[in-house]
This record gives sequence, C-alpha cells and structure tokens, in this order.
Amino acid sequence: MKLRTLGAGAPAVPAVGYGGMHLSLQERPPQQVSIEVVRAALDAGVRLIDTADVYCLDDSDLGHNERLVADALRGWNGPRNEVLVATKGGLTRPGGRWERDGRPKHLRRACERSLRALGVDRIAIYQLHAPDPKVPFEESVGALADLRREGKIHSVGLSNVSVAQIRAAEAIVPIASVQNRLNPFFREALEEGVVAYCEERGIGFLAYSPVGGGRLNRKLPEHPVLLPMAAKLGVSAHALVLAWVLSRSPAVIAIPSARRLEHALDSVRAGELELSAEDLAAIDRTEFSRA
Repeated sequence: MKLRTLGAGAPAVPAVGYGGMHLSLQERPPQQVSIEVVRAALDAGVRLIDTADVYCLDDSDLGHNERLVADALRGWNGPRNEVLVATKGGLTRPGGRWERDGRPKHLRRACERSLRALGVDRIAIYQLHAPDPKVPFEESVGALADLRREGKIHSVGLSNVSVAQIRAAEAIVPIASVQNRLNPFFREALEEGVVAYCEERGIGFLAYSPVGGGRLNRKLPEHPVLLPMAAKLGVSAHALVLAWVLSRSPAVIAIPSARRLEHALDSVRAGELELSAEDLAAIDRTEFSRA
C-alpha cells in the first residue's frame, strides 16, 4: 500500500489501518479469534492500529481492546517497531453507555491506565476521544500537551472535532491526526472542511466508520450503483467504498474495523484499488440512504 503522512513528526503509514473497536463490544469474537484477526491485518501490511480505553463492554471492562492489541503484538513475528498504536481518552462507559469526560484529571488517569494496558512506556498517538461540552476544550487539549511534555505520549491526536477546534488545539500543541467519521452516508468531514484543513496543515485524517458502520455497511453489497461496479472490477462493495474514501484526499487514512479475518484482509486490499474518474464521480453523485 502507498504510505500516507501523519503530522507532528509521526511516521508515515499505509493508507489502510485497522480499527479494533468491534473486537471488544457486544457480540465480540473469542479472544484468540480476535488476536488472529489483528495479526492477519498486520501480516497484510497494516501498520496503524486504532484503539481506545472505552472499547469494552462497560466501566468494569475498561482497556479490553488495548490489552487485546497488546497481546496480539506480543506474539506477532513481524517488525513491531513499524507498528503505531493510537489510543484515545476522554470517554467513560457507565452501565455500557458512552459519556464524555474531558477533565484533565480524568485524561491523565486514563492515559496512565492505557500505558499499563498496552504495556508501553510511551503511547505513539494519544487522541482526545471527543470534546466535552462541560470542560473548556483548551483545558482538555492542555492535559494532552502536558502528557506529551512528560514523555508519556509521542504525538497528540483529536477526534470528533471541527476546523475551529483543530485550530484552537494547534495553538497549544502540534497535532498529528484528526479522527472523524467519513463514508458515503456521512460526508460532513468533507462538507465542513475538516479533511481539506488536515490536508493543508499536513495532519493525518483518520476516517472512522469508512464503510458506514453498523447496519449501514450491510446495505452496500446490494446498492444499485456499487453492485455492477463491484462485479466489473471483481472486488467487494466494501472495498469500492474504502477506495472512494481514500480518494478524497492524500491526507486520508482509513481505519475500518473487522471481526472476521476475511473482512480485515478485504479492507487491506482496498488500499491498492484505484478507481477510475468515472467510477469515483458515480459514487460522488449517488445518494446513500440512511433509512
């Protein structure tokens, strides 16, 4: 796969990474199956793994995905020094709910817990999972800047942010990555200028839910525009959509999740898929219903 650049001195990585979330939520696979999925993605060329402390069932299960990723890496025979693990802090899971907590005290505690779960002395990229409306944004980002100065994290990332928030964060600390949703169903990262701003600033844009997420990605194989296109090219509809996402900007790095080995490998292959201008334009002008 072609390499794509992250910002703030972080190394370049292949265009398709791996998002670990669905290995740790409800209906998660058995532990050994999950580890095999992660290792297969790495063997296929993935070098960026995205995780979070709250990829788990609830607050009693915090760090599940981080520990799983650490276990997969420990037993992997490949070049461990080439793999970047990006994790996140700033959410909690009381009773299985998703709630925001951007207080500096919480972020520091979460970072320390993530260091232990991942079994590392320094986290490659530590991302603010989402702005907390109850906490001044600059205070949350300032906490990550402090952790960076202390050597606990190498690079700072943001998630679920606007262009104005990226600018505000850049005034405090260099930003390596921005992780927002991007897929044909949800194009706000394009429409609101976040992707363009990341490209302009040399910041990596990590596209989460790049094939729609949840029930939406199950609509893709029978989509009337994608179905004949996939048959013509001999690829899956999911690979087509990933290729479209990657085509939006050289700053984009897709981080699809997968519970099954074959789905993880299909996503990696999309990193080398070049769509024609005609096919890209067809996807551009097509409405992807969320109904």
